[in-house]
Amino acid sequence: MVDPAKSVSPMKPLDPRLLRTASAVRTHLLVATACGAALTGLILLQAWLVSRVVARATGGAGLESTVGSASSASAELALVIAAVAAVALARAGLAYGAEAAALRSAASAKSQLRMRLVRHVTGGVPRDRDAGELVTLATRGLDALDDYFARYLPQLVLAVMVPVAVLVVIAGADWVSAVVVAVTVPLIPLFMALVGMHTQARTNRQWALLNRLGGHFLDVVEGLPTLALFRRAKAEAALVRKVTDQHREATMGTLKVAFLSAFVLEVLATLAVALVAVEVGFRLLYGRLDLETALLVLILAPEAYLPLREVGARFHASMEGIAAAQQVFTVLDDRAGIVPAGTGAAPTGDIRLHGVTVRYPGRDRDALHDLDLTLPAGRATLVTGPSGAGKSTLLGLLLRFVEPTSGRITVNADDLADADPDRWRRAVAWVPQDPHLFDDTLAGNIRLGEPDAPVAAVRRAATLAELDDVVAGLPAGFATRLGERGARLSAGQRQRVALARAFLRAERAETPPLVLLDEPTAHLDPDNAAAVRRAVGRLVEGRTAVIVTHDPAWADELPADAGLVRLEAPALVSGGRE
Repeated sequence: MVDPAKSVSPMKPLDPRLLRTASAVRTHLLVATACGAALTGLILLQAWLVSRVVARATGGAGLESTVGSASSASAELALVIAAVAAVALARAGLAYGAEAAALRSAASAKSQLRMRLVRHVTGGVPRDRDAGELVTLATRGLDALDDYFARYLPQLVLAVMVPVAVLVVIAGADWVSAVVVAVTVPLIPLFMALVGMHTQARTNRQWALLNRLGGHFLDVVEGLPTLALFRRAKAEAALVRKVTDQHREATMGTLKVAFLSAFVLEVLATLAVALVAVEVGFRLLYGRLDLETALLVLILAPEAYLPLREVGARFHASMEGIAAAQQVFTVLDDRAGIVPAGTGAAPTGDIRLHGVTVRYPGRDRDALHDLDLTLPAGRATLVTGPSGAGKSTLLGLLLRFVEPTSGRITVNADDLADADPDRWRRAVAWVPQDPHLFDDTLAGNIRLGEPDAPVAAVRRAATLAELDDVVAGLPAGFATRLGERGARLSAGQRQRVALARAFLRAERAETPPLVLLDEPTAHLDPDNAAAVRRAVGRLVEGRTAVIVTHDPAWADELPADAGLVRLEAPALVSGGRE
């Protein structure tokens, strides 16, 4: 199991992988930079206008001497005040527009990251990660990126642009104040870095506990019948409460550090501004500085520190999103078991495995070792063998969920690795041992792989899968919702729904389909098992098919030309039909 608290790299204010992975982030960064530049200009303009209007208004004769009359001075004063109000409104409008654009970009970026994560996982499920962890990561985890995109990243751009621009303007007006600002401003990011290093471990632990909570809760919900049977439900409820308390304590600890660090930054910025105010006040008192320049410096000095303080506050609010994004990149960087994306068409013909060996990461033995096997086109092959012989791995290879560690697979002499996995799977009819039915109608579940299939095709597939009696017993027939995981149906009925899916896929496939079945009669009563075997006999007739099973009764249901393969770990013994 991968520990999220240990698998992430140190946090960065802007991870370059975000720019490479989600194009919306690049667009958002450009928009944030443009808005930041405009806001910086408005801040400088507002400071200049305010200092000018206050200095001229308190100077008495200053305006009159400039324009020559009291009426003209009043008109200029009113014009400058109107300009200050207009700039203030423009700042507010620009800030609102920037946040709205940031929220839209955040939604797009989260969608792109989720799509990348789902495509990566479906390309080869990581065997060292819990389903609950991946679900938490793709939902609650990525949702935490809202604060990062909408508030932290725009503030980070301002923190880069505003202090530099303010320092340049102050240096042009009063170099002494500029030196004070230049010395004190770098102290804030220095303290932020120190606080960030201290809080990273806390944030990673908080995220690890959230993953643990999500994964454990999913396990508990799925295993409720077993827990109730063994009278462990109360003990598991206590364990969930314990994990929840641990997550709450970790969250409160992180918030405590956030509040303390924000207090430190506020104190530091306040002292720095006070230092500037003191030296400006004394020089103004002794006539070494004019009022307009002093006001400009005093108005701009807090603006130099404000973006940095805001970055510190926003950083803590966005750390969970940053940690989640880094965890997504950890999953995306894990290439173990991920199928390379070919671009060729799905080949057809005899399927041959040439010296195929598969060893899963972290295992000390091969799941399959040096396997040579031919699956003739248009014929069924029955695969048997003890548990651990590699039967499920063989199906994973044919589904392209698993790639050979060594050796290769060819289809009519074409390397299967060169084919596009999605196009290959569209020609595969797959019936797993425990089919997953969704909380949808019966027709919707049968149409899972063929959403555009007409009603007549769905009805024919159901008839071929011997589902007519099931349809007749449902309140609304094909329009009946089956409930979560097909709760309305028995195990045998769920298996026949999966067979109906396979019939629908096989009959609508553009190329001759490959039919794969994994223990289709496991755990079924004799009547349901017989019905499934009859349906499978119709499904595999004239098609390339692989049936993995321990049930010897299959030999009587398959066509006469069906082959038999027995896998033994690590050797293979194969022969003709017995």
